[in-house]
Amino acid sequence: MTDQEILKAILQKLTERSIPIEVDLWDTEHIAAYLKYSYSTVRDKILPLSSFPKPIRIRTANGTGLPLYKAREVIQWAESLQEK
Repeated sequence: MTDQEILKAILQKLTERSIPIEVDLWDTEHIAAYLKYSYSTVRDKILPLSSFPKPIRIRTANGTGLPLYKAREVIQWAESLQEK
């Protein structure tokens, strides 16, 4: 990748519209990045916790739906675990 391509990619990323955290939906990758855990740890050990927020599934025409989570609920859940 050339320097110009790198700069173009950086500029594109900086100018992308970000979705406010209050309404954003996160997939497992976003949650893993936020919690600083691996994808597989989040998928296998965190998402199944009964206290973890329930997913939203937007069903596609073939009936499948990627589990998405309200970002604000994930953040609130994580903050509720803070030691006192």
